[in-house]
Amino acid sequence: MHFVKKNSEEKRKDLVDKLKTKKILRIPGAYNPLTAKLIEEIGYDGVYVSGAVMSNDLGYPDIGLTTLKDVSYRSNQIGRVTNLPTIVDIDTGFKSCKETIQIFENFGIAAVHIEDQIEQKRCGHLDNKEIISKENMVNKIKECVKSKKDQNFKIIARSDARSVEGLDKMIDRCKFYADEGAEIIFPEALRDEKEFEIVRKSLDCYLLANMTEFGKSKLLNYKELENLGYNIVIYPVTAQRLAMKSVEDGLRDIFAYGHQNNITDKMQTRKRLYELIEYEKYNSLDKKIYNFSTDGHE
Repeated sequence: MHFVKKNSEEKRKDLVDKLKTKKILRIPGAYNPLTAKLIEEIGYDGVYVSGAVMSNDLGYPDIGLTTLKDVSYRSNQIGRVTNLPTIVDIDTGFKSCKETIQIFENFGIAAVHIEDQIEQKRCGHLDNKEIISKENMVNKIKECVKSKKDQNFKIIARSDARSVEGLDKMIDRCKFYADEGAEIIFPEALRDEKEFEIVRKSLDCYLLANMTEFGKSKLLNYKELENLGYNIVIYPVTAQRLAMKSVEDGLRDIFAYGHQNNITDKMQTRKRLYELIEYEKYNSLDKKIYNFSTDGHE
């Protein structure tokens, strides 16, 4: 269903092929399947599922409280509605990296990233993070690589060592991770253009840049990152932040004035919603499903 044309293998192959170009891949985070459909419609290169967003959506802080079942179930729902490759944040790998990789690969995900924080992790842009040894992280990476079946299923290694051990030691970790099987490196919480440039010059592998708002990294234009040699840029929490600000403003307005007449211009219309969910296509199942007009529902 969902009228998606590409299967999991094709989506993964698309990611691999796009990485081989010099063009940076722009990949926003989706907090639900409908957002993933919008991301594809606009023309982005992929869909990202953030661990922080999954935690927030469940009403938790991002401190490792979500389970493998929580994240994999939601990631499957998001990934299956789009033709784009989906990248998922698997935090520290959950209890078993082998089981985690097998589940996400079976669910059709294109890539996952695993980080070198302790199990009771926190957002990568907060202070006082704790990280595991690089040897323990490499053991996780090796288990991930060994557990996958499709060679186009990519393992991304994220290092949170910048604010713990400093930039140089973080780079050393990243080199180690890449040498031991990580196919893409995610250096978390770099400060500015200079640090992004230093990391790029130090590593000979695909690199992912995180442009999350209200964090430690300067927000750079995707063209700046592309010129610096980065291959992927993610906007992990952006859509959720936009949505929640709009929802809060709207609900406060209704509470204050007792009606929503002042804010309907800020809402997605019924007509636009039905376009996005491709309502009319469901007539291929039954001609009686879409036998009405949306004129006047703008």
